[in-house]
Amino acid sequence: MCKAKPAGVKAYTAGASCITSILINDIEARVNLDTGAFSTCVGKDYLQAILPGWKNHPLPIEGVTFSSASNNMYPLGILDTNLVFPHPAGSVRMKTEIVVMDNCTSQHIILGNY
Repeated sequence: MCKAKPAGVKAYTAGASCITSILINDIEARVNLDTGAFSTCVGKDYLQAILPGWKNHPLPIEGVTFSSASNNMYPLGILDTNLVFPHPAGSVRMKTEIVVMDNCTSQHIILGNY
């Protein structure tokens, strides 16, 4: 199970990184809370490691271009799923669309603004 963040006024003790653990379809995964990212995305290799059956469920994506700080990103499709942020006072469940990228090498999900 995911390690929950501290409760109450002790949340400042967990602020060493913008990467945290979440649950995606009841499987633990790492997520980078990236306020500069326009959309939520994940590399196909990391997604394959945590959700091997993802290729059976992507929604098509067309007419959109993506880029990172250094190069163009190539979308393969959209995964419509639930993310759960565990917390002792009550977990937060968020329905979201994750863009699966062909050439993203991050070993975590990048949680963007949309």
